[in-house]
Amino acid sequence: MFSKRKLSKADASGEICKSDLPKTKKSRISDKEKASAYSGVENEGVFEGLLRTSGIVLKAGEGQNEIAVDQITFQKKLCLALEKHPTYPDVVKQFVSGLESHIKDRNQFKNCLLPCAPVRTEGSRALVHSYCESLIKLLLGIKILQPAVVTLLLEKIPEFFFDIVGTFGTNFPRLIVNQFKWLDKLLDSQDLVKKLMQMVSVSPVPIQHDIITSLPEILEDSQQSEVARELSCLLKQGRRLTVPILDALSRLDLDGDLQAEVRQSAMTIVPSVKLEDLPVVVKFILHNVNAADAVEVISDLRKSLDLSSCVLPLQILGSQKKLKSQVQASSSMSQVTTSQNCVKLLFDVIKLAVRFQKDVCGAWIKAIENSTSVSDHKVLDLIVLLLIHSTNTKSRKQTEKVLSSKIRLGCLPEQLMQNAFQNHSTVIKDYFPSILALAQMFLHSAYPAVVSFGSCMYKQAFAAFDSYSQQEVVTALVTHVCSGNETEVDISLDVLTDLVMLHTSLLMRYATFVKTILDSTQKLNPCQIRKLFHILSTLAFSQRQEGSYIQDDMHMVIRKWLSSTVPNHKQMGIIGAVTMIGSVALKRNEGDGSLERPELNGERDGQLSTLLELVGFCCEKNPEVLALYYDELASLIEKQKGKLDLQLLEEFGKSLVEDFPSDFVVDLNPTVDGSFLFPVKSLYNLDEDESQGAIAINLLPLVSQSELGKVADGTSNQSKRVVSPLCLSPCFRLLRLYTGEQNSGSLEEIDALLGCPLYLTDLEVEGKLDSLSKQEREFLCSLLFYALNWFREVVNAFCQQQDAEMKGKVLTRLQNITELQNVLGKCLAATPGYVPPPATFDSEGLEAVPSINAVGPLRKRNGRKKKADASKVGSADRSQADDSSEGNQPDTELSELEKTAAERETGNPLAQLQSYRPYFRELDLEVFTVLHCGLLTKSVLDTEMHTEAREVVQLGPAELCFLLDDLCWKLEHVLTPGSTRRVPFPKERGYKDIGFSHLCQRSPKEVATCVVNLLKPLCNHMENMHNYFQAIDLQNRGGEDDPEVNIQEHQLMSSCYQQLLLTFRSLFACESFHYLLNFQQSVPSFHCAFILTQLLIAIADKPMAGWKKEKMASLAKQFLCQSWVKPSGDQEKGSQFNSALHTLLCVYLEHTDNILKAIEDISSVGVPELISSAKDGCSSTYPTLSRQTFPIFFRVMMAQLERSVKSISPGKPSDSSEVQLEKLLQWNIAVRNFHILVNLVKVFDSRPVLNICLKYGRLFVEAFLKLAMPLLDYSFKKHRDDVQSLLKTLQLSTRQLHHMCGHSKIRQDIGLTNHVPLLKKSLEQFVYRVKAMLAFNHCQEAFWMGILKNRDLQGEEIMTQASEEKDSDEEGSADSAAEEPSGSGTEDSAEEAAAGPGSPGAEP
Repeated sequence: MFSKRKLSKADASGEICKSDLPKTKKSRISDKEKASAYSGVENEGVFEGLLRTSGIVLKAGEGQNEIAVDQITFQKKLCLALEKHPTYPDVVKQFVSGLESHIKDRNQFKNCLLPCAPVRTEGSRALVHSYCESLIKLLLGIKILQPAVVTLLLEKIPEFFFDIVGTFGTNFPRLIVNQFKWLDKLLDSQDLVKKLMQMVSVSPVPIQHDIITSLPEILEDSQQSEVARELSCLLKQGRRLTVPILDALSRLDLDGDLQAEVRQSAMTIVPSVKLEDLPVVVKFILHNVNAADAVEVISDLRKSLDLSSCVLPLQILGSQKKLKSQVQASSSMSQVTTSQNCVKLLFDVIKLAVRFQKDVCGAWIKAIENSTSVSDHKVLDLIVLLLIHSTNTKSRKQTEKVLSSKIRLGCLPEQLMQNAFQNHSTVIKDYFPSILALAQMFLHSAYPAVVSFGSCMYKQAFAAFDSYSQQEVVTALVTHVCSGNETEVDISLDVLTDLVMLHTSLLMRYATFVKTILDSTQKLNPCQIRKLFHILSTLAFSQRQEGSYIQDDMHMVIRKWLSSTVPNHKQMGIIGAVTMIGSVALKRNEGDGSLERPELNGERDGQLSTLLELVGFCCEKNPEVLALYYDELASLIEKQKGKLDLQLLEEFGKSLVEDFPSDFVVDLNPTVDGSFLFPVKSLYNLDEDESQGAIAINLLPLVSQSELGKVADGTSNQSKRVVSPLCLSPCFRLLRLYTGEQNSGSLEEIDALLGCPLYLTDLEVEGKLDSLSKQEREFLCSLLFYALNWFREVVNAFCQQQDAEMKGKVLTRLQNITELQNVLGKCLAATPGYVPPPATFDSEGLEAVPSINAVGPLRKRNGRKKKADASKVGSADRSQADDSSEGNQPDTELSELEKTAAERETGNPLAQLQSYRPYFRELDLEVFTVLHCGLLTKSVLDTEMHTEAREVVQLGPAELCFLLDDLCWKLEHVLTPGSTRRVPFPKERGYKDIGFSHLCQRSPKEVATCVVNLLKPLCNHMENMHNYFQAIDLQNRGGEDDPEVNIQEHQLMSSCYQQLLLTFRSLFACESFHYLLNFQQSVPSFHCAFILTQLLIAIADKPMAGWKKEKMASLAKQFLCQSWVKPSGDQEKGSQFNSALHTLLCVYLEHTDNILKAIEDISSVGVPELISSAKDGCSSTYPTLSRQTFPIFFRVMMAQLERSVKSISPGKPSDSSEVQLEKLLQWNIAVRNFHILVNLVKVFDSRPVLNICLKYGRLFVEAFLKLAMPLLDYSFKKHRDDVQSLLKTLQLSTRQLHHMCGHSKIRQDIGLTNHVPLLKKSLEQFVYRVKAMLAFNHCQEAFWMGILKNRDLQGEEIMTQASEEKDSDEEGSADSAAEEPSGSGTEDSAEEAAAGPGSPGAEP
């Protein structure tokens, strides 16, 4: 009795627990242990006793609490024991109090927070899971205990605020918060979350981190939105919790609006977030992107992302490298590594999004594509495009298109790419295959800017990546060189040249690959051969022992070429040999020289002597080859100025100084012995006051000897060295460069050659040419060519001399050149079929070049461009004559200078000599320093040079025109504008560098720098032109009926004006938009107006500012509304005028603020004026609009109209009524303009106009279907009348298009009928799309179809319809469904077969 009473007092549940204790027959517990256990039971409190009887035994120390029953069973037993306890509900407080006392000990608290250990006694059949929750988690699962335990746990967290958790320490706050995760039922989740958020506001950062990351597993669904807003606000307040907050937000299920709000909060912190947190933020943003707002979100993201902050540690390391200790340097290096790793993680995040989120890839490309400002583009854009190209194969074409477009627009400059490779090579190296593929593709591009970008990619990849990548780069470049495409070869050799100069030792590893180019030299032109041998020579002679095998191969190839009888091979041998001579003869650095052994010096001298002897022997019998040798040596001295060891060339130099006077210079005598075709006369002597010791250039006798030598056997001269006038200019060029190098630029030793006369003949040929024989006329022409080339080389030589007398003589020589050109023009006109002597000797085929150009000048002198120059001009003429060619841009295959030369008047001698340019010696860039002299418009230069009087000699208009013309050709050749399309596969094979050999040895940057220094004199000349033409304009306005205008002078000045504008346009160097805008009132010709417009566009910022666009539109319209008349009184016309008109009209419509209004103004004002004018008349508002130019106006207006409607955004269901109405208004104006233009075909029914209308008519209908019909779908109910009116207007136009299809078939014109199938398909789609729109708005009963008869352009029925196959089209009609269900409505044509047999309705 005592024991039972005592038991009941101890615990009412003791019987339950006791009865549940396992009963075994064989117990291993000793009697002492049993006694001890029962003694513990007697001393335990409510907390321990209830737990023990429910199945959990508490352990002290490091041991885990043990559970002997299933977790659910434990919770049921404990709950039942508490509820049936006599002191319930006070027992709950006692239990929690016992728990609180128990967990005061940290070890015991830890055990309560950690999972319990399952225990199974022998003979027990109860199955306990291997993993059990912690005691606290089990207690939280009991409803009556949960509130008190939650409060207890939250109160325990502050005790651990200042604990330092080590590597193996226990993180109590994290364990506590983990107890709240995944509870089956939270009685008061609102209160728990509220207290947790309060705890976040006061906790240290680690505890905040744990609480926030646990929230998604604690919250109920109804609480997620509220907590997400709180976390979003918390995200904006501080940056320390960025990662946990975003981690929590990414695991919450939010609605669309809240998701966008949270995403925007994350977006705001992107610019200022810590670098290591940036990948997490970006991942969160990209993970929460949907298709509707993907473009907008990614546009904001790319604006906020700035990789420059990632480069900062690297820059700091570089700037402080010398000042840091080893420890500091190691720390900084670690910082750089961390920075690079973060950037790598960032792009890994983007890569995953691009690969697995379809919307992200397209949206990112679209975001970059939509960015228009150059300053908006970043390194990030380039890397992301490379990433997309490498990751997403389906988007490669689009990526390549965007890259090319951005490069052409200047949005992705080469400097940006260099920054990407230098600062983020660890990221970019993963995309090397894409980089290689893009670089190869870019080198095939027709745009110079894209080609240059591709070449820069090769260089940066070689410098930044590993040896495997370097080998791949070199292999790709060698492949380009061997491809045979001229542009590819040039660029690839330039890249290899840069690599060999910057990374000689690295490239030496791959010299074997480079050397293989020698097997494909047949495809290389002389300039390319020069580059190749420069590369190989640098590799061969910079690494002495390593390069010996390259030297051997080069020697073998050169010997083979020089001994060949093929002219091209001998030519390549000379170029290669001279390039090798340049490498051997380079001065060695003093440090290198002191280490050089005498035998190495001797070996080098032996190589040089061998090469010189070999080349000299192969050249001495062939004047053209010898002239090439002289030119190559001269170019070598000029290029390596100050770098050559001239002692090695002294022997050759001495012989040169002796040979030139003996070969070409004689004493000046009144009479010359010998029998010649013409009497010898000394002309152009500038040193007449120096009678003693005067000399002369023995030109006519040498030419006579050369010409006679072609006929004679020439056996008597076999033993002598050949002296030919062909070598006169090349030999003099080499002499003056050698002399200048030896005398620090002074030419006093040879200054007598500047003013000495030439032995020529009387050049008063007016009226005498007809009496001369063909041989005499050809002899005279050759003599003039040699004389002109001599003067050109003299000007080249002495143009930089500072002596005043020499400057005066140089200007006089320029005047002599213009005079001789006038005489030569007359002689050439009387000498058909004449082939001049060559002046440049490094062309691909010396024999082929003259025959190409020989006949051209003859045909041009008659003012007609016939078959002779069809290869140059034919394509432009054909494209202008037949406006049906594809594309919206005129044919740009011809350069502006070629078009100008083709159109220029016969009075200008330069125009007649343009096609003879390859037969003149090249002017050096230094010659243009002469432009610093002033302009004298009407005076003639004084031929008597009285230096004592110090008369100021100025440039005349003829001399200025001569210099500017040559300068323009040079700039057009070297500084090809980025917007000009370069033809990748020219129709005519030829060496494009003929006449520019010396120029091409300079980089475009060097040429541009040289010309920039001329800006001031060029602007002065420009202002003089402006004043001249303004004065003429004032005379014309002064009331004089027939003002006297010197037509020849006017023409020269107009040419100068045009050449100045071309110079500015090619250079892109003028910085003042306003300055050039001031010249609009004095433009003398329409082509000058065109060039001025292009120049203004070129120098304007991209994108163009609003006021500049307004000025450009105003200027273009002014030129279009101006009558352009030549000085002779005729209207300007021709292919050049038409091409310029096309461009100016495009400029006007592209820059005007309202393109639809501008098109309507031309079509409804200008065209009616033209229709009512006389046959040869024009529009009074637009004088440039005539019957001849109408196809140009029509093409541009149709193309621009179709382009403008594509900018109208399609309709959305969410658009407001006002937005829908505004878009409908735009479409109404566009359709009205389309209707006006299509109906003009009834008046202007020429084939080009029909072709244009059929092509752009289809494109307009397709744009309407794609962009306007979605708008009509959602606007029909609110704006029914507007929609109906719009469709009715368009129906009139589509019916006219149908008539044009019938007309094309009747005419049986293949060029027109090719457009018919696609057009009819679009018209049919339009009918059924209207039907679908009506069905969408529940008005399908308003739609009916009828048979539309075939008619011609005038609307007359085509009577042959019955006998042909049925080709009728049907009409669709739509009108008000409520008021006129069967009345007149919208209709259009569709093929009868589409509607099926028995289609209802009839033609109205």
